[in-house]
Amino acid sequence: MTTFEEELMRLKEKVLKVGALVERAIKDSVKSIIERDDTIAKGVIERDRQINELDIEIDEECIRLIARRQPTAVDLRFIITTIKMIADLERMGDHAVNVAERALELNKEPMMKPYADISQMGRISLGMTRDSLDAFVNRDKRLAMDVIIRDDEIDDLRHEVLRELLFFMIQDPTTACRAMKMSFVAQYLERIADHATNISEMVIYLAEGKIIRHMTLPKE
Repeated sequence: MTTFEEELMRLKEKVLKVGALVERAIKDSVKSIIERDDTIAKGVIERDRQINELDIEIDEECIRLIARRQPTAVDLRFIITTIKMIADLERMGDHAVNVAERALELNKEPMMKPYADISQMGRISLGMTRDSLDAFVNRDKRLAMDVIIRDDEIDDLRHEVLRELLFFMIQDPTTACRAMKMSFVAQYLERIADHATNISEMVIYLAEGKIIRHMTLPKE
């Protein structure tokens, strides 16, 4: 008979499988814009189905475990954390799809400017995603807090991108459509970082039983 610990371990492995799929989706969606590659963009969109299927599977498994095993203390916190994490990961996958869809549109038009800032936002959001998952695996509160603090960096970058795009639109109104699409890309990447922050907050809840959402954190 399968032990509760084995069931929890399998659940954790499924979460990490989703995490790996989401990481690839983020990386490839940004790459599809930087390299103007429709094939990569279409791959991100097609693979999103795997993330959605695992999202449902994990949710159902969590409900079964709560009903059958009636977990308490840290085991219950782990399952609650998993339910919330998988929702964030599924949304991150959706935002990566949004980036890929904008890439398919932007790739048909002349580039407004080099995409260095979008590339940087992609690197930061991907790094935050990886680190939030590593923090979950190791119940690393320090790494989780580092991810939360980094969210300010990507917020600042998004504001910088929007200011630059506004300048382009003022200088040349014909760029407005492309500029709006690029602003959406920056917004999607910022939201991916927000979800990585949510995961990190749940890691702290898992480790300490402490809810830190909406709390003002000290600046380093």
